[in-house]
Amino acid sequence: MDINLAHFNTEIGRQKPENIIHSDVACPFCETDKLTDIIAADGDIILLKNKYNVIEEADQFVLIEGHDCNADMPSYTRDHMHRLIAFGMDHWAQMRASGKYETVLFFKNYGPYSGGTIRHPHMQLVGFPSFRQELAFRRAEFEGLTVAEQDGVTLNLSTAPRVGFWELNIVPADAGSVRTIADYIQIAVDFFMNAFRRPLTSYNIFFYNEGDEIFIKIMPRFATSPVFIGYNIRLLPSNLVEMRDRMRATYFEHDSKWSNL
Repeated sequence: MDINLAHFNTEIGRQKPENIIHSDVACPFCETDKLTDIIAADGDIILLKNKYNVIEEADQFVLIEGHDCNADMPSYTRDHMHRLIAFGMDHWAQMRASGKYETVLFFKNYGPYSGGTIRHPHMQLVGFPSFRQELAFRRAEFEGLTVAEQDGVTLNLSTAPRVGFWELNIVPADAGSVRTIADYIQIAVDFFMNAFRRPLTSYNIFFYNEGDEIFIKIMPRFATSPVFIGYNIRLLPSNLVEMRDRMRATYFEHDSKWSNL
């Protein structure tokens, strides 16, 4: 069968807290003194085993991005963003090199359309001992209109989107370019959440690897097109050039925070 099929444990799933929609539910990541199974930390950046391991075939881990429940990537200092992405990519690489897993997923859910359940900013690492990586990654999905280039890393707007509409890619990169990778991720998220023409509440970040090369996709999330859900038809918007030019003007020509990129 040409799909990766995993089993979701609904009994465990029912126990998971949810405070994106139900904002009165206490945040489990704010009470750091009650966290268990901590694996590593860099200040307030914490990696721990996921208490709710809902995917039966996998080992799941949570990367808490910091202490501030109401913050997110656009508001982080560049130093914090650099440390966060370096920390996450390092542990992702360690898991891939451990020999325990066929593949390791590294991703972020944020907002009500993202598939996430906790508002507190966090990322996830999921290790699959048996998983066909070739079914999860296609290099062609990272072709696009170049927005910026630095240190061998390219930020582009996808011309072969994985789902449809506006997807930002970071391609191809190695771990030595982590500061530029972190800067481009922060710019991409800020663009979708703060500079986009339609109000957005949600996004995903997905990391992939092919050998030593790293590929990253930042995807805005809204109600998914029915022609994709039903027929796998991906929609390419007509204003990609306009969006590329807006990003260049906003982040690489006039914004002093990014003036050295």
